[in-house]
Amino acid sequence: MAGNSIGQLFRVTTFGESHGLKLGCIIDGTPPGLKISERDLQKELDRRRPGTSQYTTQRRELDKITILSGIFQGKTTGTSIGLTVKNTDQRPHDYNNIQKLFRPGHADFTYYKKYGIRDPRGGGRSSARETVMRVAAGAIAKKYLYNNYNILIQGYLSQIGNIVCKLKSWEEIKNNPFFCPDITQINNIHLLIKKLKKEGDSIGAIIKIIAKKVPIGLGEPIFDRLDADLAHSLMSINAVKGVEIGDGFSVVNQKGSQHRDEMNKTGFISNRSGGILGGISNGENIVATIALKPTSSIKKIGNTIDIYGNENEISISGRHDPCVGIRAVPIAESMMAITIMDHLLRNRGQCSKF
Repeated sequence: MAGNSIGQLFRVTTFGESHGLKLGCIIDGTPPGLKISERDLQKELDRRRPGTSQYTTQRRELDKITILSGIFQGKTTGTSIGLTVKNTDQRPHDYNNIQKLFRPGHADFTYYKKYGIRDPRGGGRSSARETVMRVAAGAIAKKYLYNNYNILIQGYLSQIGNIVCKLKSWEEIKNNPFFCPDITQINNIHLLIKKLKKEGDSIGAIIKIIAKKVPIGLGEPIFDRLDADLAHSLMSINAVKGVEIGDGFSVVNQKGSQHRDEMNKTGFISNRSGGILGGISNGENIVATIALKPTSSIKKIGNTIDIYGNENEISISGRHDPCVGIRAVPIAESMMAITIMDHLLRNRGQCSKF
């Protein structure tokens, strides 16, 4: 299967399935000398880890990271970094009764039609379980970017269903299981999730990611624009159905006189472009927003077909997130970090400015 790698100079390749023995990744291009430990990676993995609250899937994985290569005496060597995480709480039998049915909204149908075979255990390769390795790789990118360039990448839950979460406090995000920056909405989210679980249904969400202190000059003209590559990396996250840079789709209601980011001698007066002009970073914060669809694995009965084309009904039990957006924040942060890291190294190689 192609399409398992992202990045040119900072390149991440992942492997593994939802209910396989392990998941893993190979990271090429990390500069030598970066101090990194399993603790650094584990801190990020614990933020996305399943089974940590009553609001997410009850699959309980430790997500304990193992470093196989590329790090010696606590520092990167410049060679390929190999990482793995064991799956310890698989329940493939949860899928025995639906292994010949296509789950609506999942990749079951397209995988089967494309390859003639599929792994029905939680979606196999198409499962969001794969993102554990993106977060591990993103932890390395995050640390390098912050230690060497003071670039800080943060995300938060901006909306879940019709509940809008305003950015009131970055600290509050650490204090609740929703990555919500608005303390006044915590109980409302709690009640929404409780209601959805009772109904056997799910809901979508919006996540906003911001990269601060990104230097001017990252990104290439035309096809390798920074915003194009960010859209690519963020859209690759499971369940993402929309990506916006800066003001995104709201620009349709703006006039040119409103949208353009005017300048004075101190810099830009606004940041409607999301920190990118002509595909190249302009020194302002990089701002991206993603929309995630509702979880398709729900108990509510729906219509489907089996692998033979026969009509059937399906109800999916097991351990599933009522809202995948709740755990998507560290994943989105990681994908932005991986993309910015790649472009920073590419710009350094071509222009030697950093």
